[in-house]
Amino acid sequence: MPDPIVSALSAPRWPDDVARRYRELGYWRGEELTAPVRHYAASHPDKPALIDSVGRLLTYAELDRTADQVASALQQWGLAPGDRFILQLPNLLELVCLLLGSVRAGIIPVMVLPTHREQEVIHLAKGSGAVACAIADRQASYDFRGLMRRVRDAVPGIGKVVVVGEPGEDDGVISYDRLMAMAGPPVDRPPVDAHAVALLLHSGGTGGLPKLIPRTHNDYDYNARASAEACGFDENTVYLAALSAAHNFPLACPGLLGTFSVGGTVVLAREPSPDSVFSLIEKHKVTVTAAVPTLVSLWLEAREFDETDISSLKLLQVGGAKLAESVARRIHEWPGVRVQQVFGMAEGLLNYTRAEDPIDIVETTQGRPLSPDDEIVIVDEEGQPVADGAVGELWTRGPYTIRSYLAGPEINARSFTPDGFYRTGDMVRRLPSGHLVVAGRSGDQINRGGEKFSAVEIENHLIDHPAVKEIAVLGVPDADLGQASLAFVHPVETPPSLRELKDFLRQRGVATYKLPDRLRIVDDIPLTRFGKIDRKRLALLADEPVPS
Repeated sequence: MPDPIVSALSAPRWPDDVARRYRELGYWRGEELTAPVRHYAASHPDKPALIDSVGRLLTYAELDRTADQVASALQQWGLAPGDRFILQLPNLLELVCLLLGSVRAGIIPVMVLPTHREQEVIHLAKGSGAVACAIADRQASYDFRGLMRRVRDAVPGIGKVVVVGEPGEDDGVISYDRLMAMAGPPVDRPPVDAHAVALLLHSGGTGGLPKLIPRTHNDYDYNARASAEACGFDENTVYLAALSAAHNFPLACPGLLGTFSVGGTVVLAREPSPDSVFSLIEKHKVTVTAAVPTLVSLWLEAREFDETDISSLKLLQVGGAKLAESVARRIHEWPGVRVQQVFGMAEGLLNYTRAEDPIDIVETTQGRPLSPDDEIVIVDEEGQPVADGAVGELWTRGPYTIRSYLAGPEINARSFTPDGFYRTGDMVRRLPSGHLVVAGRSGDQINRGGEKFSAVEIENHLIDHPAVKEIAVLGVPDADLGQASLAFVHPVETPPSLRELKDFLRQRGVATYKLPDRLRIVDDIPLTRFGKIDRKRLALLADEPVPS
């Protein structure tokens, strides 16, 4: 019998008549995702394509050649078209080269954040059927080789690991340099099926752990290319990837891939501290970068004392969480810098404010849809359209929005309508101009500084804590993070401290950004008449002062 995962990855995701229309309109070009790098390697071979934080530089010709070498090396290593390959790397040259090379070889990268830990990585590895992974040896004080040992114990199918840095002595683990030494001459491959999956992104994890998002060559190429056009990118663009490139935002909104689509230059920041970001902007004359609101607030604070020359910066994209109007105004105080609000999702739909938008629209809305064929429906709890200007849940479909996750039928039935609309879970209202204003999230998802996760996931862990009788976790407004996580605990006897809860979650391998920021001890957890946690009543409790 065929592998069900491979079958799901190769299954068509848009009806034939819809796909034909997208091709006829020019949204889908039938090209492999890395084709722009090949194009500019031929037309502008000496143009800088990629620079990392320590100054290593690849021209378009060098990047194109290295991608071919990676493709060959991966095949010599034993990977085959259709194999899934986890990439869990910080913003290094090697990440981009492994991404482009694996796509060229028909190997499917699974994009995993450096902040993910064994719980998330094991889940994504099992769900994708991954057979190999790429990691750094260390990031700051964290040893990813130890993490991968624990992942491999849980997922025996991962037989191969490549490490950027010191590989250690585990079986099946090699260094990146050793991998590249395996490369032979470029291998002739049949033309890519642009309808096939090019890579797998991850969702924010509504209702549990992250879901796998299959993006095809056609739809993701359009995602990046149309974004570059909407954002005014051209061959003179110097884009700084300050956020992890495993995120959809810095990868293709327009991000790395959008910059490559116009022949611009990408600069990689290993970490997004103000010192690192400002010095890279000054050194490489960066014109565009992107950040989440919590990071922007940090940069704004640091900028009050920093004298680095960042006059080359013309556009600061802000997304991942809602940007406060007051923060947008502060950014516009930077000479020559324009704010662009970005609201979107790894599943597809992207909204941008535009250069021609009035300043009040830029500072108060989250943009309007990227594509003329982005279909938007805003509905109430019964799935019926709301009145113009009213708040409701956003449903969408279009030429770059997926029609199913790589997941079971029950998850897809909850997430997509029978006629292909994606139920985003975002609560929005639409202005007459078409711009969207985000009002929050439906359900239990928490968006902490742009990192999304499910309250239910954390509740399922903390209910096992010996001092916890009942538990509920809620996202609450936070000036710096957008949302912070607040844990309501009905204790067994002696209430646990916030530190004890965090240590408990860390011992279970939960990512740091999912740990509760605040703790509230309560006598009981309010429930709905259906026996579920009443999050509306919790939100009211969150606004009440803590008794002295």
